[in-house]
Amino acid sequence: MTITCFIRYEIDPFGKADFEHYARNWGQAIPRCGADLIGYFAPHEGSATTAYGVYNIENLAAYEAYRARLTADPLGRENYAFAKEKKFIRREDRIFLKLASGPHAAKVLP
Repeated sequence: MTITCFIRYEIDPFGKADFEHYARNWGQAIPRCGADLIGYFAPHEGSATTAYGVYNIENLAAYEAYRARLTADPLGRENYAFAKEKKFIRREDRIFLKLASGPHAAKVLP
């Protein structure tokens, strides 16, 4: 059973560009380290402080192995250090969810 990790970030409203840089780096490192990245999402309209990262992983054991690879990855280490130095992340919450609505119907086009 695949699980999906949702990371909710509270970011500094003046740190949006730094968060976007951080997100692009994860766009390279996360798939390389073994997770199926859905994407990182930065504020666009509405809240200027809420952002998300979303990826799929096989299970919690696979998640632990993935996290070990990510912390050993050169770009992963660089990205963690970048966030620590710039301090644009105020808070980070992580939750693992499973898909409950599937299978989905096919999309019907007009």
